[in-house]
Amino acid sequence: MAGARFELALLYTRQESMTAADHCAQLSISSGAVSTAVKQLIPLGLIERVPAPGSRRDHYRFRAGAWAGLMSQQNAMLATMGAAAQEGIDAAGEDSIAGRRLHEMKDFYAYMTEQSIPLIDSWREHYAAKHAGTPR
Repeated sequence: MAGARFELALLYTRQESMTAADHCAQLSISSGAVSTAVKQLIPLGLIERVPAPGSRRDHYRFRAGAWAGLMSQQNAMLATMGAAAQEGIDAAGEDSIAGRRLHEMKDFYAYMTEQSIPLIDSWREHYAAKHAGTPR
């Protein structure tokens, strides 16, 4: 829960970045909750730690391109699901009832991967062209 609140605070802040202390004060959460949120959101690519001139504290901001990056990471999950379906097909046999179900699963995840990669690339190009010369 704190992770979602932390993310929303960064998304809606009027500041370029926020410190952990800013989050604690604004959201009435503990420093431990902030630390947990940071540990969850940085690996997802949604937020990043940034330097702040004159400050020795860690500052965090919502990462530019976060949404496309998050969707790109989902492709790894799609590949994992497709591989799991193939393992199931190999174990159950292609012509079994389970094998037929697993074929649909495998084909679905292959299709989603095939469609999402160019879609994400297209979004990045579209966004870059639309916002060329605009500061982050």
